[in-house]
Amino acid sequence: MSKEISIVGAYGKIKEILESARSNSYRAVNFAMVLAYWNIGRIIVEEEQKGKNKADYGVYLIKELSNRLQKDYGAGFNETNLKYFRQFYIAFPISHAVRDQSQIAKKSHAVSGFFSILLNKNLSSKLTWTHYRLLLKVDNSSAREFYINECIEGNWSTRQLERQINSFYYERILASKDKKAVAKESLKTADKLKATPNDVIKDPYILEFLGLKENKKYLELNIEKAIIDKLQEFLLELGKGFCFVSRQQRISTESQHFYIDLVFYNYILKCFVLIDLKVGKLTHQDIGQMDMYVRLYEDKIKPEGHNPTIGIILCAEKDETVVKYSVLKENKRLFASKYKLYLPTETELKKELEKERNLIETEQKLK
Repeated sequence: MSKEISIVGAYGKIKEILESARSNSYRAVNFAMVLAYWNIGRIIVEEEQKGKNKADYGVYLIKELSNRLQKDYGAGFNETNLKYFRQFYIAFPISHAVRDQSQIAKKSHAVSGFFSILLNKNLSSKLTWTHYRLLLKVDNSSAREFYINECIEGNWSTRQLERQINSFYYERILASKDKKAVAKESLKTADKLKATPNDVIKDPYILEFLGLKENKKYLELNIEKAIIDKLQEFLLELGKGFCFVSRQQRISTESQHFYIDLVFYNYILKCFVLIDLKVGKLTHQDIGQMDMYVRLYEDKIKPEGHNPTIGIILCAEKDETVVKYSVLKENKRLFASKYKLYLPTETELKKELEKERNLIETEQKLK
C-alpha cells in the first residue's frame, strides 16, 4: 500500500510539472504571435506613411499583402485581420526605443529581453490575441486600460471580457462614483485605494445572463434561483472581491425569524454584503426592512474584526423621491441598485448616466 501511495504522490508532482510546462509553453507561443501581429501592424502603418500622398495606397497595400500572406500562411491573414493588426499597433503605441531594441534582439538573439521590455509597456503575456481584438472595440483609452487590468487581475476569459464590454461595465462603475470621480472620468480599482462601498457597488446591475425575459411577472424566488444557478456569472457582475456565503440565511430575534435572500462577503472591503431582491419599484418598506437586516446581522451574526455590514436592495425600478427622503440618503452602508434583465443599448446607457449626473449636480447645488 505504501508503494502505491508513493507512486501516486510522484505521479501528482510530475503531472503538476507537465501541466505547468504546457501552460507556460502555450502562453509563450501565444505572446509571440501577439507580438508578431503588433509588428505586422507597425510595418503596415510605416509603409502607408511612405505613400501618404496617394489616397488609395493604403487599400492597395492591405489587399496585396493579404493576397501574398494568405498563399504562404493561410486565411488568418485576410484583409480584415490585417486591418486589425494595423489598428492594434495604433491603439497600443510602444516607444521607438522598444522597436530599436527589437533590432538588437535579432542580432544578439536576446529575444527574452525584448519581451520583457514590451511587457513593461502596454502588452501583457496573460492576454491572448482574442482579448486584444475585443479591446480594440473600446475607443476610450481609460476604459481600455481598465479592462486590461481587470482581465489580468481577474483572469477573465475572452467570453467574460466580451460580456463586460457589451454590458458597459466601465461606464456603470464610473457612474456609481461621486461627482469628482465622474467629472475626472477616471477610475481607480478598489484594491489600489482604501476601498469604500462606493468603489464597489454598481447601479444598475445587468443580469441578462440569467436568461429571464423582460416584462414578465417573476417572483423574487425565481430571480434568486436563477442567480444561484448561474452564481459564477453573478459574482463576475458583482465585481471584485465577492465570495458567496449563503442563500435565505436566517437571522432571528426573540420573537421572529427573518430570511436574507443572498449573503456575500467582500474580502476587499472586509465586510459582509446582504442582498434583498425586489421585482417591483423600491418602497420605503423595502428600505426599512434592509436597514433592520443590516442591524440584526451586525448584532447577531457578524464576527468581531470585520468592517460594518453592507445592505443592497436590488430592485426593478428605483424611486428617487423615496431614496432622497429615506435613510438611504445619509446611510453609507445601505444601497438601492436597479437591475436589468437585458443588455442596455448605448443610447439607454447614455440616458441613464446623464440622469445620474444631473441628480448629483442638483444635490450639489442645494448644499
